[in-house]
Amino acid sequence: MYLMKILSQITTESTEETENFAEQFAQTLRGGEVLLLQGDLGAGKTHFVKGLARGLGIEDVVTSPTFALHNSYSGRLTLNHFDFYRLDSSEEAAILGLDEIFYEKNSVAAIEWSERVSDLLPSDCVRVCIDKLGDGVRKITIER
Repeated sequence: MYLMKILSQITTESTEETENFAEQFAQTLRGGEVLLLQGDLGAGKTHFVKGLARGLGIEDVVTSPTFALHNSYSGRLTLNHFDFYRLDSSEEAAILGLDEIFYEKNSVAAIEWSERVSDLLPSDCVRVCIDKLGDGVRKITIER
C-alpha cells in the first residue's frame, strides 16, 4: 500500500474559486505530471481542468471529453484531458494508444475516471480529490 502525502488542501465556494486555485496550481507544473481527478459527477473536475488550462496559457475553450475520451490543448505545456467514464476496461484505452500520452514529458495529463485505467497509469501520479460539501462549495485535496 502506498501512502499519499497531502501537498495542498483548500475549500472553494464557487466554480470561479475552483478554477482560480487550479490556475495557481498549474504554475507549479513542469511537464510529465499525471493528475488523477477524482470526484462524483458534477464535483467540478472539468472546472478544475479549465483553471489548469488558463494557468498553462491555453486560450482554447476547454470542454469535457466524455464522448471523445481525449482532448489536447497547446500552451506552455500541452494539456491532455481524458475522461474515461464511458470505458468498460483499460484495454480499450490501450488499444487506442491513449496510455502512451500519459508519459509525454512536455505535457500534463489530467484524467477523469482514472480508476478505469488504473493498470496503465504511472506509479508517481498526483491525485486531485474534489469533494462536494454543499451548493458550490468544494474541498480540493492534492496528494502525491
